[in-house]
Amino acid sequence: MVLVRRASLIIASLGAFTLVGCAHHDGGPQAYGSRGGFHPFGGGRARSAPTSQAALGVNAYLWRASLDTLAFMPLASADPYGGVIITDWYANPEKPDERFKCTVYILDTRLRADGLNVTVNKQVRDASGGWIDTNASDQTATDIENAILTRARQLKLSNVNG
Repeated sequence: MVLVRRASLIIASLGAFTLVGCAHHDGGPQAYGSRGGFHPFGGGRARSAPTSQAALGVNAYLWRASLDTLAFMPLASADPYGGVIITDWYANPEKPDERFKCTVYILDTRLRADGLNVTVNKQVRDASGGWIDTNASDQTATDIENAILTRARQLKLSNVNG
């Protein structure tokens, strides 16, 4: 029993040190303890008050614009730190025999056209009622990318002006 407790303590300690090593740091070199936060061996207190907002891992304008642009589609998954938005299947009520699913990849923290990639999957209903994968037009993905970029520019301008 004592051996099991010691093994559990060692595993928990290694897990804690692993998590501390995975901490994200955006700035350049800093003295130990200047970032604040938890330090397993003491040292450094936080020198500034922690911010109440968590920073996104991607460009906030592209993130918000992507969510706004794809708001008509059901959302399956959204990871603001990895920059991936996945929608669930959406069928236009006017064309119930075809449906679409989008995946948006935000690749940069800057508002740039090459910092965004959209993939569109399309399925059509066959005669037996099942769904068959087909190719969506490349123009569809380009149109969605352009709509997201336009919305992101609008959001940025409204933030600058107001």
